[in-house]
Amino acid sequence: IPMSPPSDSQSDASGLPEPGGEPLTLRVGSSIKERRIDKYLHGRFSNLSRRFLQDAIKAGAVKVNGKTVKPSFKLGPADVVELTLPEPPSKDILPEDIPLNVIYEDDEIIILNKQPGILVHPARGNTHGTLVNALAFYCDTLSSGLGEFRPGIVHRLDKNTTGVMVVAKNDTAQWKIAGQFERRQVNKTYLAIVHGTPDLTRDRINAPLGVHPRMREKYAIRPDTGKESITFYEVLESFRGFSLMKMTPKTGRTHQIRVHLSYLKHPIVADDMYG
Repeated sequence: IPMSPPSDSQSDASGLPEPGGEPLTLRVGSSIKERRIDKYLHGRFSNLSRRFLQDAIKAGAVKVNGKTVKPSFKLGPADVVELTLPEPPSKDILPEDIPLNVIYEDDEIIILNKQPGILVHPARGNTHGTLVNALAFYCDTLSSGLGEFRPGIVHRLDKNTTGVMVVAKNDTAQWKIAGQFERRQVNKTYLAIVHGTPDLTRDRINAPLGVHPRMREKYAIRPDTGKESITFYEVLESFRGFSLMKMTPKTGRTHQIRVHLSYLKHPIVADDMYG
């Protein structure tokens, strides 16, 4: 006897489909009108992030009435949704013998000086040569970190940024240190060589940041939709065409200092993304 696909009036007992297996078919209930497909699926499967679902939809893993759609597609009653989950990437971190400059270490934490040119953790196809790969080789025990592929990681630095990082060896240390960052009890100071010299030798940059409207890998000043982003700066020394500046961020947005200095019209020297 053919079975009809589960609708929104039925319990979602079928759960998620097996990755790479047969698609799960859902029939949209009569109460669903003009709801975006990504929001609908996130409501059905809250353990999957909306970003993951949007990427799956863009990759053609979701069909509505037999056709691929965009994440913004709006569903109506009786629409039939087919969801095929992609095969999950390997969760194994390959240990790699990459030298680490360890400043301090005990049973709870590792404090190291991150070298330039190395990503903190695997991302977007970069699964090797990261700080996490080096830590997996160096240390037998690390905290759960910031999620998959990020064991031990409490905070991050950009690829070409050098400086002190704290790594947690267990989840108790992770929780305590992350709480200090969240409560802004950690003081962070950066040094940067920039083009030119600002008119004011010290000031505050208060400009909200958000994802760039056209390039997802970049961030930009977004007055209407961005998150609060505050950086204090001080010019330590001026040269012919350049300045050495001390930056003290009060918020910790991605690429914050780089975007703020570019916004100030004094970008960091050799910054190939915001320079």
